[in-house]
Amino acid sequence: MTLAIAKWTIADYHHIITTGILSERQVELLNGEILEMAPEGEPHAYSSDEAGEYLIYLLGDRAKVRQAKPITLPESNSEPEPDIAIVQRLGRDYLEHHPYPENVFWLIEYSDSSLNKDLQVKTKLYAAAGIPEYWVINLQTMQLIVFREPTEEGYKSTETLTQGNIYPLAFPHIAIAIERLLCG
Repeated sequence: MTLAIAKWTIADYHHIITTGILSERQVELLNGEILEMAPEGEPHAYSSDEAGEYLIYLLGDRAKVRQAKPITLPESNSEPEPDIAIVQRLGRDYLEHHPYPENVFWLIEYSDSSLNKDLQVKTKLYAAAGIPEYWVINLQTMQLIVFREPTEEGYKSTETLTQGNIYPLAFPHIAIAIERLLCG
């Protein structure tokens, strides 16, 4: 017997959200499937919040730092909610749509219990969408994993860092202290 999984479009997902059916649940749409998001533990919540504030300070008005807000990946019927999305400042355009891949400078996920999903599913999803840079903070090992050079199959470049500075591709003159991302 073959199991058939009902796949949802982004429009379906938005309709489901407006009905209130999912109002008590933390979910995201990945590859047409509605998936539960892991609850945030204290280290995750603290670190991602502190990193978001730090990035707002560093980037100023060069980019918008969105924390735990959706982005829309139309080609894959996905609307993930990365912990931090550094996107173009489009102002009121975001009343009409979440940031699309072409609006995203880079994404950051803080991962503990969601590590496999963030390293396997989301890495492929973001690369296929053409997101130029994706950072995963592994809270288990306190490492920053940097993915760059997206292709349809995944990212060609991966680097693991624990100290020093990193310079995002979109803003190569801005030094971001890795320790501030790891520990807040």
